[in-house]
Amino acid sequence: MDMQTLYYVIAAVLILVGVAGTVLPALPGLPLVFGGMLLAAWAGGFEQVGVGMLVLLGALTLLSLGIDFLATAMGAKRVGASRLAVVGAVIGTFAGLFFGPIGLIAGPFVGALAGELIHGREVGKATRVGVGTWLGILVGTVLKIGLAFAMLGLFAFAWFV
Repeated sequence: MDMQTLYYVIAAVLILVGVAGTVLPALPGLPLVFGGMLLAAWAGGFEQVGVGMLVLLGALTLLSLGIDFLATAMGAKRVGASRLAVVGAVIGTFAGLFFGPIGLIAGPFVGALAGELIHGREVGKATRVGVGTWLGILVGTVLKIGLAFAMLGLFAFAWFV
């Protein structure tokens, strides 16, 4: 296997892991996708995918980081979440990884709920905060998935056209 082929294989792995990372919080999804695309463009001598397209893909990657942070924060803030609820949602998200798809869905909610209960909120308020925080994370994830497919489409367009 020559070096260029090896670079393309590594780029493909980075992209695949990055796409998985759009839903798995332990992985920096779109930065990995961008890294794979950058490596593939470099391996091809920037002939198929030029600097202009890479700048656009980089901007979309930065946008995804902002969306991730803002969607979670806005969901939590909208329902009056405490800092413990946000920390709990993050911990719940990581803990949810060990319980498969159900854990990924329930983990942030349970973590935010637990954070609010530790903060001293009543169960009803804590539940609303848990749901609001969870919805923020869900909206952020959906937007990141959309950005991932937009980036893949733009990259494929540049590569093949």
